[in-house]
Amino acid sequence: MAKVELKGIGKVYDGGVRAVDNANIVVEDKEFVVLVGPSGCGKSTTLRMVAGLEDISEGELYIDSELMNQVPPKDRNIAMVFQNYALYPHMTVYENMAFGLRIKKVPKDEIDRRVREAARTLDIEQFLERKPKALSGGQRQRVAVGRAIVRNPKVFLFDEPLSNLDAKLRVTMRKELSELHLKLNATMIYVTHDQVEAMTMASKIVVMKDGKVQQIGAPLQLYNEPVNKFVAGFIGSPPMNFLSVKVAEKGGSIALQEEAFEIKPDQSHVDALRKYVGKEIFFGIRPEDLLFCEKPASESNMSLKISVVEPLGADIHLWLTSGTQPLVARTEAHYAFKVGDTVNFTPRLEKARYFDKETEFSILTTE
Repeated sequence: MAKVELKGIGKVYDGGVRAVDNANIVVEDKEFVVLVGPSGCGKSTTLRMVAGLEDISEGELYIDSELMNQVPPKDRNIAMVFQNYALYPHMTVYENMAFGLRIKKVPKDEIDRRVREAARTLDIEQFLERKPKALSGGQRQRVAVGRAIVRNPKVFLFDEPLSNLDAKLRVTMRKELSELHLKLNATMIYVTHDQVEAMTMASKIVVMKDGKVQQIGAPLQLYNEPVNKFVAGFIGSPPMNFLSVKVAEKGGSIALQEEAFEIKPDQSHVDALRKYVGKEIFFGIRPEDLLFCEKPASESNMSLKISVVEPLGADIHLWLTSGTQPLVARTEAHYAFKVGDTVNFTPRLEKARYFDKETEFSILTTE
């Protein structure tokens, strides 16, 4: 397999439209890296530049330490799995998987060995004589992956391969792709707009927005230490809550004041917040870090009104309001909550995050 390096990669279309701006990404050998972000953030364009399907406007692309900018796609030794499967409808599963090898004039016995080995790995041996129309969506996706496997590429590229599947099948295919990565010990780059896919599958996540890389790191690093408000809100489901609060100094201590309540921050955050005394910032807290209190807490109590109750079995999501500011809490299902009730929560303040209102960068990580 291979290491992939993007050094200052940019893509500018006619008319000056910049789709990707100065992307610096390193995919180590055998890593599973996921590019994630909203529609139009440049993630698929970045993947297509790695594949050679888009010209690189700026920067350099290296695969296995070789410069690839001018190398045609067929000579990059990569394999790509598309969102729409791209199977030939008139060919059987066997023929679809073997087609690329036949074009390369690989010997017939070697083609047969590779196809059957890939079919065993993906548990589609029984479908080899069927045509795509006789397969389910998940089975077609396995065939598309099998067609990539038989080529023994240096790098596997996946462009939103699960987006056409139903919710239950997506969960199954996430597991299967993760297991496949371990079996093949392969370098994989995967594009998705679904942060749950990114969190559950990746060894490293690249978060993108408006063509720019926002943060690169392991899933839990991005979850616990987001560098800015965008990453904090994008990673996590439900997303992090953001409340506008004013930083005040009271008797030598720091307080975060909202119209309906006041919060005393964790001592480890006080020095970073002291620089913002008299200013408004964003107070960020994840839904699971809001703790329900049957009685008002003696300190940092948040009195909130329930607007929506969402039972999810083991958990309940409560959509709440503090004045005009909305937020959501995840709590245990055995409490009887009703729309319109006023309830008390207190935040796990050591888990709180704070963001500059102008730059939206994390106050804690830019300290």
